[in-house]
Amino acid sequence: MMDILYTGPVPADRESPMTRSETSPSRAQHPSPTQKPNTCCFCWCCCCSCSWSEDDKRERRKAQETKLEPFLCEPCPKPTIEEIKQWAQSFDKLMKNPAGRNKFREFLRTEYSEENMLFWLACEDLKKEINKSAIEEKTRLIYEDYISILSSKEVSLDSRVREVINRRMQDPTPHIFEDAQLQIYTLMHRDSYPRFLNSSVYRSLVLGGSRSSSES
Repeated sequence: MMDILYTGPVPADRESPMTRSETSPSRAQHPSPTQKPNTCCFCWCCCCSCSWSEDDKRERRKAQETKLEPFLCEPCPKPTIEEIKQWAQSFDKLMKNPAGRNKFREFLRTEYSEENMLFWLACEDLKKEINKSAIEEKTRLIYEDYISILSSKEVSLDSRVREVINRRMQDPTPHIFEDAQLQIYTLMHRDSYPRFLNSSVYRSLVLGGSRSSSES
């Protein structure tokens, strides 16, 4: 028997996903949870070409009321009033001082962006590693915690840096995240550092340090 070729309109329930997305912009822009989004537009996979802005990410985490991890300070002596005042002279001086990093990280927690400092510290720790298996393990953990878009602690990186990291993951070195670390360092310097200097966290440090100095 000869097959009959149907040339009429395709019923709505028989349209292909591609046809529906092409004819329905609203569906193309808002995929269902079970659909795999277009990574060029939605950036929901590790090969994404762009990142959420820092402000959007911060607001999203705040809205989700992300539970903060316990605050574990870096071991360091109590800073002097001279050291505290030096933190306002440059971001480099703040970041080179363990007490300064602790206080800055404390401030970042209030802005829901502590992951930036945690990522930077993890990269610093990785640079000191010489054992190959330890390098691979630490690299994997850093990637899962701060690079993967599936992590709640994902840091904001551009597509170029992400692509470099993805290429190097097969044979990681202690400096695999160097470009990413610099990008996050610059982000903290530009975005968070000025607010830190005007925050109650820093002002109370200066006031408390000045009072202690005058009393002694």
